[in-house]
Amino acid sequence: MGVPGGFLGYFWILGNIFVAGYTKRAVIVVIIVLIDWTEFSKRDFAMLQEKLLVRQFNRGNRAVVRRIYEKYKDNLVTLATALLYEKDTAEDVVHDVFVGFIGSAKEFRLTGSLKGYLSTCVANNARNRNKAKQRRRSTALDQAGSIASDCDGPDCSAIFGERLGKLGASLAALPYEQREVVLLHLYSGMRLRAIAEMQSVSINTVQGRYRYGLGKLRSMLNGEVSK
Repeated sequence: MGVPGGFLGYFWILGNIFVAGYTKRAVIVVIIVLIDWTEFSKRDFAMLQEKLLVRQFNRGNRAVVRRIYEKYKDNLVTLATALLYEKDTAEDVVHDVFVGFIGSAKEFRLTGSLKGYLSTCVANNARNRNKAKQRRRSTALDQAGSIASDCDGPDCSAIFGERLGKLGASLAALPYEQREVVLLHLYSGMRLRAIAEMQSVSINTVQGRYRYGLGKLRSMLNGEVSK
């Protein structure tokens, strides 16, 4: 007979500990271990999956490359579209990021979240394209928040989905740096400190951009956006 799963398994283990006559201290230690394992499984299981994928990716497993692409493509295209508001350009950004990622297979080392790494690459690529577009159009700084608005109608609604669909116009009205911080933190789950490193600014600057950006969104959406 095997060990039952879930919490029944915990009680099964504890019951056998009592039957075996272990001390109260030993039982407490086991309970702490079980609690730690529960928290670990919730917090780190996704990262373990990513590390396994990256290990196979480093070995040149083509099937894993496809799995990574299919796993993150939609989220990354949504992020790029929300940053640039150009559907075709957003898809080009994600394509370029994956081409570069595939080319780094042998030397790539994962130090954090794979989703966070790919999101950073998308944001960097999108920012470079945004700056190039500003230079071409000689856009004034106070207009930078609404530069790219070529993505409209059902196509963009389909890309954004329910999560970002209602925020589209309001996000487009934010200055680019604020939009980037809000999207990377709320949508891609990146820590503000990691965003600060990516943007090469202080954590206080990023916190300010996040606070002001979120405040503007709340104002435009009449309080519908929450932390």
